[in-house]
Amino acid sequence: MITIPASTATIGSPEQHLDTVAASQHYPRAWFEDETPQHTATIDAFSIDSVPVTNAAYAAFTDATGHVTAAERRGYGLAYGRGYWTTVPGVNWRHPHPDLDAVGDRSDHPVVHVDHTDATAYAVWAGKRLPTEAEWEYAAHGHQWIPWPWGNEWDRHRANTAEYWAGHPIHDLDTWKTWWREHYTHHNITPATTVVGTLTDGTSPFGVLDMAGNVTEWTASPYLLYAPDRRYDPGYHAAADHGHIAVRGGSWKSFRWQARTSERIACTPSYSAPDLGFRCARDLPQSATSHCPTTR
Repeated sequence: MITIPASTATIGSPEQHLDTVAASQHYPRAWFEDETPQHTATIDAFSIDSVPVTNAAYAAFTDATGHVTAAERRGYGLAYGRGYWTTVPGVNWRHPHPDLDAVGDRSDHPVVHVDHTDATAYAVWAGKRLPTEAEWEYAAHGHQWIPWPWGNEWDRHRANTAEYWAGHPIHDLDTWKTWWREHYTHHNITPATTVVGTLTDGTSPFGVLDMAGNVTEWTASPYLLYAPDRRYDPGYHAAADHGHIAVRGGSWKSFRWQARTSERIACTPSYSAPDLGFRCARDLPQSATSHCPTTR
């Protein structure tokens, strides 16, 4: 785990950045408006896993506790098919593809197909907890806001996203769909995760890895709007009113814009998917580290 010092950190995106995002891809600005207003949050010192929880680590947990995930109990998992989401019998964290043994074949890849309860249960067993949304973002970009963990300029080589696999920029849905059809032809529903910590050039200012891409990550925080009296897209108000959880980081199938440090996603606690995992955090005594005025 990596120690993150106490600080008053900038959370959320500046307005001008969202104008740039809106002009650079196919989604309207309203899709990103929940990243505003940018504000500061006082965060106590904590520690966070340097990488997402792996299949091997999750297997140790299930072996020790007998925990059975929600996807295993219901007998199917969610997967992205040739053109859209579908359910596949027998798919779960142990078998993200029916013919793939996650523990035997991908022990050092991030665990996927775990819902919020599954992730929380592991964290408790490990003597840890899930990070709050503000903690996650602070660990991703440091005291001063930057759009990606390494800086202000996108670099597809630094994060496991769709562009990493495509080998070229992806700015719109049609280009993404073209990439996905080719990818699906060769890999079917197998998640395109990578060994955790592989892309070391994508490290955050604190040295935390895989904060952009590989898998999106559960946090401990309910999805709430930064300014409840402000009018956002109705879907965001509905998510905030109906117990959704904040998910962060983008994944192997994301656009660059979905892998930013301040991008927010809202998921129901029972949701699990082939591109959703988690990492853990732990409280530290406030005397363990000094207040941090800057991280760069």
